Amino acid sequence: RNEPDKLFWLIGNRPGYICGYVIQVTSRGYLYSHRSSPVEVQAQAAALIHSAARKRANMRIELLPALTDNYMYLLIDVDSKEAAVVDPVEPIKVVEAVRKHGVKLTTILTTHHHWDHASGNEKMVKLMPGLKVYGGDDRVDAITKKVSHSHNFKLGSLNVKCLFTPCHTTGHICYYVTKENSTEPPAVFTGDTMFVAGCGKFFEGTAEQMYKALIEILGRLPPETRVYCGHEYTVSNLKFARHVEPNNEVIQKKLAWAKEKCSNGEPTIPSTLADEFTFNPFMRVKEKSVQDHVKQTDPIETMRSLRKEKDGFRVPKE
Repeated sequence: RNEPDKLFWLIGNRPGYICGYVIQVTSRGYLYSHRSSPVEVQAQAAALIHSAARKRANMRIELLPALTDNYMYLLIDVDSKEAAVVDPVEPIKVVEAVRKHGVKLTTILTTHHHWDHASGNEKMVKLMPGLKVYGGDDRVDAITKKVSHSHNFKLGSLNVKCLFTPCHTTGHICYYVTKENSTEPPAVFTGDTMFVAGCGKFFEGTAEQMYKALIEILGRLPPETRVYCGHEYTVSNLKFARHVEPNNEVIQKKLAWAKEKCSNGEPTIPSTLADEFTFNPFMRVKEKSVQDHVKQTDPIETMRSLRKEKDGFRVPKE
């Protein structure tokens, strides 16, 4: 067994030996045995086990950069080695990642029909016959399973829930992934509905729809949910967020962080829903500081005004 399993066995069956074992196997155990009571030692060791368990991921998500600023994602169920790919616009990269990880690709999750998200579906199906292609729109290339809001299915031991978020396109779907009895944070693949610090353009929808998508659907997921979006727009989005709320220190810090990540060629993905509520102006339409900026008091009108302003916003060069 590995160390966490041994610790658990000793805690559960031989509590009298826990101090001695912790001394032997952890650098922190020496500190525990000399400064902590037996009860405290047990609690501290249990915390170590819980921490180790959290590190044993149930799902693995690999970011696959594509085109200029797109992201594809390889979603892997660690238990079964079954995998899905989100928006595989560059199929060869996907096939290479599948081979690298030694997994069985069974599913394509398409967020929406735009070419930079769905145009690789046909080739993927030719390269790997038998793939299930999920989407919420008949315009999705090679679709085999059209889904609607709250449709659920399994990917190995993972649960995938479809969230209908029309606005950017009328058939946009986000995919919310969880595992039962897992301490690992959920993940949501948001396509072009939500970006880090931003949202998609209202090409085929309204402010009312985007408000529902961001605030009433995505915004009600657990705050620790990891957000995997469709594009690397974080720096430009945060510059707009800073324009909207110049006194928001969270935005200033996040922008500095994002600039450094991008300058190093590193992704700014994932975010979390909890974080988005602190710096994403489109998630903050109920905040007085955001409403004051657009001279509105209604959250939906604030959403409408923000999107109109963002569409014409010139990102400052720095």
